[in-house]
Amino acid sequence: MIAKRGHYGAFLQEEWDLLQRMILLAHEKLSVPVTCKIRVFPEIDKTVKYAQMLEKAGCQLLTVHGRTKEQKGPLSGTASWEHIKAVRKAVTIPVFANGNIQCLQDVERCIRDTGVQGVMSAEGNLHNPALFEGRSPAVWELAEEYLDIVRQHPCPLSCVRAHLFKLWHHTLQVHRQLREELAKVKTLEGVAAVSQELKLRCQEDMSRQKEGEKPPGGLPFFHWICQPYFRPGPREGSKENGGARSKRALEEEEVGTDVLSKNKQKKQLRNPHKTFDPSLKRELFPLPGSGGSDGYKRRAAPGALCRRHAFLQPLERQSWVLGPPS
Repeated sequence: MIAKRGHYGAFLQEEWDLLQRMILLAHEKLSVPVTCKIRVFPEIDKTVKYAQMLEKAGCQLLTVHGRTKEQKGPLSGTASWEHIKAVRKAVTIPVFANGNIQCLQDVERCIRDTGVQGVMSAEGNLHNPALFEGRSPAVWELAEEYLDIVRQHPCPLSCVRAHLFKLWHHTLQVHRQLREELAKVKTLEGVAAVSQELKLRCQEDMSRQKEGEKPPGGLPFFHWICQPYFRPGPREGSKENGGARSKRALEEEEVGTDVLSKNKQKKQLRNPHKTFDPSLKRELFPLPGSGGSDGYKRRAAPGALCRRHAFLQPLERQSWVLGPPS
C-alpha cells in the first residue's frame, strides 16, 4: 500500500516511457551497472516485452519476481517460473530468479528449470538464513548469531524484532505468550531475554520428544528447527493463529496505556493537557449541509476544546459538532 500511494515499485510497471527515461539517465550518469528488479504481468508475452524494454534502456542485470503486483500477502500464491524462463531466453543480460525459494534444492531446481544465472530468496532466507548453505540448524543458533551482530552493529529495535519474528515463527505458534512479550519488549536486552527463554522452551520440548514422533501440522521439521514458512491463503490465515493477534496488533496494543512512543512524549511535553486516550478521538459522521468541503462534520468528545478559527454548536445528547468558522 505504501508503494501504491507513493506510486513507485511495481506500480510504475505500466509507465514504460517513464521507466525507460529513468534507467537511461541512470545508465548514462552512473559509473556502476544499473540493475532492475520487476514483477511480472499475467501475460508472458507482455512480461518479455517489458524485460526487453528495460534491457534496451540500459539495465545490465534483471531480477524477475515471478508474481504479479496483485500477488501479495495472503494472495501471494506460487511464483511463475515459466515467466522467468521466457524472459531469460528473450534477453542477453544476466537474469536472476525470485520466488518459491525455500531451501537449497529449490535454488538448484530453479536454475535447472529456468536457465537463470542467479537466484534470490526473500522470505525463505529470513526464516532460515542458512538456506544457501543447505543447512537447517536450531533456531536459537542463528538467533544468537544475529543478536551478536546487532550488538556490534546497532540498528533500530523494530528491525531486530522483525527478524526474530521470522526466525522464531514456528516456535511462536506453540509458545504464544512469548510472542506477546517479544512484540512489547522495548530494549535489545529484553529482546535477547525473550529469545533465550524461547531457546529454553525449545530444549524442554526436545527433551519430551518421543522416538519416531513426527512434527505436527505437516511441518518438515519440529518447530525449533529453521525451516520454510508457507504463507496461508485468505481462508487459512484466520485458522492458523487460532484467533491470535498479529504482530503489528500486538506492537500497537499499548496505545492509550502509560507507555507512550517518543514522538507522543515530545508532543505531551509541548502540550501537557493533551490526551492520547483513543476513546476521546473525534469521529467523522455525515451531516448534509455542513458547509464543509467533504460534507462531513466532526463530533468531538464532550468538553473537548475546539480548534482555532472553528466554533462549537450543541447537538442532542450533549455532544458537539466542530464546524467551519461563522
